[in-house]
Amino acid sequence: YKADLSNTLALMELTDHPERGLKCVHVAGTNGKGSTSHLIASALQEAGYKTGLHTSPHLKDVRERFRINGAMVPEGTIIRFVERYRSGFERIDASFFEWGVALALWWFREEQVDIAVIEVGMGGRLDSTNVIRPEVSVITNIGWDHVDLLGGTLEAIAGEKAGIIKPGVQVIVGEAEGSVANVFLDKAAAVNAPIRFIDQTVPVLHPSGLEGPHQERNARTALAAI
Repeated sequence: YKADLSNTLALMELTDHPERGLKCVHVAGTNGKGSTSHLIASALQEAGYKTGLHTSPHLKDVRERFRINGAMVPEGTIIRFVERYRSGFERIDASFFEWGVALALWWFREEQVDIAVIEVGMGGRLDSTNVIRPEVSVITNIGWDHVDLLGGTLEAIAGEKAGIIKPGVQVIVGEAEGSVANVFLDKAAAVNAPIRFIDQTVPVLHPSGLEGPHQERNARTALAAI
């Protein structure tokens, strides 16, 4: 976890700024951000958009992190990317995750995706994915995670997640109340970003294959983002 985005910004410069002009949905949160990202990407794909998806971590194969219309990145594409940029990346001393973010954005630009769903790795404000300017920012919820890095209170953790909120970009918050909700309201107001909190009591209009009450909450959040 780095103190700033300087490494990632250097990688964007090295790869000719693939983050620029890329239409994205940015998804942060303590729990559910992976499921919510998959739900959003699935809906976009079914609607006919060529859809990129970057998630983490992976289970068995690093290529699980990088998908277009559900298909993992080809091994040859990763090899070509590494061969092309390895010397520059090593000078920057990029981490594994920073490599991955650069690969995802570079590949999505190369394949000319219509839109990409980008899941935050950890936190938000200092996460490598935070170099994008999305069409919509999504924060699923706030809980106790990575307190050694993100802060020892829910408000502090929320402040890190709120770092993905961009000037003028719509924000969707799946679950937040009280002082945590106020963190998001204050950040959105400071950068003039419209913000919407999801009513998690309304019926789920479109059932998905992901079962359980927590997935219903994710589905409501994903639908609002769509």
